[in-house]
Amino acid sequence: MKIGIVGCAGRMGQMLVREVLDNEGMALSGGTDRIGSDAVGRDLGSLVGRTETGLAVGCDPSELFGASDVVIDFTVPAATIQHVEFAAANACAMVIGTTGLTAEHEALIRQAATRIPIVRAANMSVGVNLLFAMVEKVAATLGDDYDIEIVEMHHRHKVDAPSGTALALGKAAAAGRAVNLDDVAQRVRDGITGPRKAGDIGFATLRGGDVVGDHDVIFAAEGERIILSHKASSRQVFAKGAVRAARWIQGKPAGLYSMRDVLGL
Repeated sequence: MKIGIVGCAGRMGQMLVREVLDNEGMALSGGTDRIGSDAVGRDLGSLVGRTETGLAVGCDPSELFGASDVVIDFTVPAATIQHVEFAAANACAMVIGTTGLTAEHEALIRQAATRIPIVRAANMSVGVNLLFAMVEKVAATLGDDYDIEIVEMHHRHKVDAPSGTALALGKAAAAGRAVNLDDVAQRVRDGITGPRKAGDIGFATLRGGDVVGDHDVIFAAEGERIILSHKASSRQVFAKGAVRAARWIQGKPAGLYSMRDVLGL
């Protein structure tokens, strides 16, 4: 099974390269980074502190998709949208962990998924995807007298907020309540806001230090609070989940899949 990594020189990209190299039954087909990157031309093995692989970091993703069975993408939205076109043109499956995608981006991914299999997830961690299922179940079980608040914290370098995982948790809670998240999301509070609106799903964003990813979903009512939490201490959990998804998607028909599909939830 030949797996390629786009954005292979980034922190997440390097972890993905190591994870593929460490998995039996998988072969690293190559990796790319942006034009002008210092990593271009370097051997992929030495890039991640391993023995040389004979594969150099490239800057032309179209070649990588032609040489791969699956490509894993944790880049940025603009690049990801180009990559899905390369994947569809080369009948190459994709695993997408990019965050910050807009509704327009999501629509383009769905369109590409009519031609190739794609696993798209806001978070590839097995634990977080279990949390999604739990949040939906708890939201469906508890009444509207339980206010839902989602608190997330990430490192100082993260550029999008709320995190894709926080928004996915909000969608899970909204699904449990049979409502549309866009109709009930409260993403900003500042100044004299008045009392909390019943039925809202609130978001709070924290940024600082090197926090990999902390997420709390709080169900608060008179007299009690239920808090469901997930703390990631290493990005390796995302790499492991993405490679697990890549192994799962091989041979699947065209379609848009989630980590819940991968895990059988």
